[in-house]
Amino acid sequence: MSRARGRGRGRGRGKSKADDDDDTPAVAAPIAAPAVGDDEHGGGQGVATGEGEGAVAAAVDSEEANYLNKAASGREGSEKLIGVNKITAGEIEKLKEVGIFTVEGVAHATIRTLSGIKGIGENKALNLHKTAMAMCNMSFCPAKVIANSRANRIRVKTGCDSLNALLGGGIEAGGITELFGEFRTGKTQLCHELCVTCQMPGSGEGRAMYIDTEGTFRPERLVPIAEKYGMDGEGVTDNVCYARAYNSDHQTELLVTACALMAESHYALLVVDSATNLYRTDYVGRGELANRQVHLAKFMRNLQRIADEFGVAVVITNQVVANPEGGPFAQACKPIGGNIIAHASTTRLYLRKGSGKNRVCKVYDSPCLAEEEATFSLNDNGIGASTEDDA
Repeated sequence: MSRARGRGRGRGRGKSKADDDDDTPAVAAPIAAPAVGDDEHGGGQGVATGEGEGAVAAAVDSEEANYLNKAASGREGSEKLIGVNKITAGEIEKLKEVGIFTVEGVAHATIRTLSGIKGIGENKALNLHKTAMAMCNMSFCPAKVIANSRANRIRVKTGCDSLNALLGGGIEAGGITELFGEFRTGKTQLCHELCVTCQMPGSGEGRAMYIDTEGTFRPERLVPIAEKYGMDGEGVTDNVCYARAYNSDHQTELLVTACALMAESHYALLVVDSATNLYRTDYVGRGELANRQVHLAKFMRNLQRIADEFGVAVVITNQVVANPEGGPFAQACKPIGGNIIAHASTTRLYLRKGSGKNRVCKVYDSPCLAEEEATFSLNDNGIGASTEDDA
């Protein structure tokens, strides 16, 4: 299966305007070197400014190429570090034991984390970290470079056009998308749909990984969904890697195994259904609340690290509790996990029941999506368009 990688190649060039006399508001242009005019009226200013903007555009193109090269280098296996600055294969093996499999993984880890690994002291940790940072994007770059990169980012389709439109094309790779709502609102069904669509061209074109904490994963559900898209059901199920988590520690340990698998094969999606279920029983009462939140924060941090390093779309489901103090116009329920989940999730989607088969998805929080709603339906062959208007 081919590995899809977004590679923006913007080639914008600045355009100069000489002595405009209209009242059109000025638009900010890239910062250029001061121009030197040919006369006191600035007769040569337009040419000089154009040349300056062209030089800046060329510099941006150069930085973009460097950014893309370092992005590709950072996602290579940590074996690339062997032999650089006297880094040994034994040190790399120790990193893999704790789930660090890429150059980016080494660069993103703290010195304290690296030095705490058995067999790697502070000096070795400093050397590993410094070497990895030199190979990755760990400094500033023009916003245009990021914009071009994001424009080519993979989005996993949901199976419903209105839902895709709401999400700007689908579930975004490289971030954490949280689905929360009451039971029977379609959270798990949507996760099953994504496990199929992530294997399609233009929608990830990779394998799916599913961590199940509630025992609700059903591989037989994947077959009719696959057939809906004209895909082979057996081949689709073979491309979904499944694990059942039995406690919150096991749930975290599975992420180490997930990193090992992603380092060997291309994955487009990681599902955790649900991220908070086991925490509700492993940590009981206010006396254990602080410990629970610390553990949950580390788990969410690891999920984001996986999204960054491997470019996968991470989808988690979350349970809710009643919100009796919200008032008559407030939301009837609220997601659990507190501010830890709220801040760690890139996009939060609230699912609720509609009429009949219909379900409503609302953008609850997002850095770039409008707070709007879309309606979809739950069918025998997965997610589909709404069967009727459901305002």
